[in-house]
Amino acid sequence: MTLAILYLLPAIFFGWSLGASAPAASFGPSIGSGMISYRKAVVVGSIFIVIGAVVGGAPGLKNIGTLANFSTLDAACALFAGAVVVTTMTWLKLPASVSQAILGGIIGISVKNQGFLSFNWFSLIKFFAAWILTPLAAMLVAYLIYVFLSEIFRKIKKVQYQDLTIRILTWVAGIYGVYSLGANNVANVTGVFVGNLLTIPQAALLGGLSIAFGFLTFSKRVMMTVGKGIIELDHFSSMIAILGQAFTVWIFSLVGIPISATQAIVGSVIGAGYAKGERLSNPKLVYKIVAGWTQVPAAAGLIAYTLKSVIEAIFQLTQTL
Repeated sequence: MTLAILYLLPAIFFGWSLGASAPAASFGPSIGSGMISYRKAVVVGSIFIVIGAVVGGAPGLKNIGTLANFSTLDAACALFAGAVVVTTMTWLKLPASVSQAILGGIIGISVKNQGFLSFNWFSLIKFFAAWILTPLAAMLVAYLIYVFLSEIFRKIKKVQYQDLTIRILTWVAGIYGVYSLGANNVANVTGVFVGNLLTIPQAALLGGLSIAFGFLTFSKRVMMTVGKGIIELDHFSSMIAILGQAFTVWIFSLVGIPISATQAIVGSVIGAGYAKGERLSNPKLVYKIVAGWTQVPAAAGLIAYTLKSVIEAIFQLTQTL
């Protein structure tokens, strides 16, 4: 029982770090613009994260995903490495791609188990291509949506109707975003433990609660970076940024390419801001965010490799004593 809890702790840590960073894609721009209060967003959003995990997480948990080929120890090491890196980035107020972090952890473990040369590095090209294309595509999509919807909104004469429409669309997009986050990512948090330590309902609930707890307790730093640190957005453009991010993720999903919602929201915020006539509030911050997209998987891979090596060394030492 004690060993089972030790295996689950990295998953809970990873879920918490995911919740502290990823929901910024759904609510960051609207909170930064003042359309939605941070407190309301985290309370409502946390509820729908858990609902998404419990109601929509079962298919992913059955699949278990890319971690299914790992032992429980390997999965725990990869999750812990990803959580450490994402938490560090969150502490620095920088949005980090959780999918990049866990991929880096998986690569580190794979290289440790199979060797550097035996790993299929060519298969990573599609991931690197997606990392480059995602923010650029989101920037273009948000720009085009802004141009299209601004013409429609100009035909709504009463300002209060415009505000009501924007507020409703913002809440709908935000709630759908965090619901999807819970449904899609709970398998990455606890999926590897289904069938040995947890049942599917238990894995869905534990994973959903850990993500929601991260959103409740430690998400404000990244939320403000996405919402205000990149480009100052008004209510309309913040709604456009959220829609642009969601639409971009949906487009890539149709062609079967996994992408980062965090990268998409950064590109979408820039696209909406440029369409509005704004320029980058802090170019150096954007450079740091982009640099982090290469540093995150590299750091997670190194931590996972080192952690697995240390555990193996300790195990061999205990065997000889």
